[in-house]
Amino acid sequence: MRQPPFLASATVSHKYRGACAVRGRLTCNTGNALIEFALVAPILVLLLLNLFDFSSLIWARMQTDYAAQMGAQAALKTCSGGTLPAISNCSTLNTAITNAIQGTSLGSGVSLASGYPTETYYCVSGTALQSVGTYSSPPSPFDCSAAGNSAVVPGDYVSVQVNYSYQPTFSGLSLASSQTLTSSALERLQ
Repeated sequence: MRQPPFLASATVSHKYRGACAVRGRLTCNTGNALIEFALVAPILVLLLLNLFDFSSLIWARMQTDYAAQMGAQAALKTCSGGTLPAISNCSTLNTAITNAIQGTSLGSGVSLASGYPTETYYCVSGTALQSVGTYSSPPSPFDCSAAGNSAVVPGDYVSVQVNYSYQPTFSGLSLASSQTLTSSALERLQ
């Protein structure tokens, strides 16, 4: 009588186990893979959890940068055509910025930093911006001579800074620590 295929494999396995008993435990390799996996699995899980937390940290950093940009663009959209300085003459400036930064994927977890937005006069100097004054202390004469170009009028820029409190998902197991992420953005109003 012939055995079904599923019973034939059980018989081979049974014969192999018998051979291990005859040869002795030191030369038998059955179960080694399971033991090795049990030793390595916790390390792999720890690495995966850290990978997840560091990925979340990088994502939160990018979203904080994005929120600052959205806040600066909201300032431009809301107050660019009005009387300057926008900080004192645009009554909806702070509300527009707060709505824009909290309209990102970070939601109400992101906030406008204390003392912001600020407004400053800048001039282009080579490939960088050079601060030449503020509204409380405008440049005199009102040009970019401090940056080396007296024929140009300084631009009015609004600066927005945001804060986000990052908490790792697996704080007890992660190498990523809790921290406050800060980003800022600059937008020319006029």
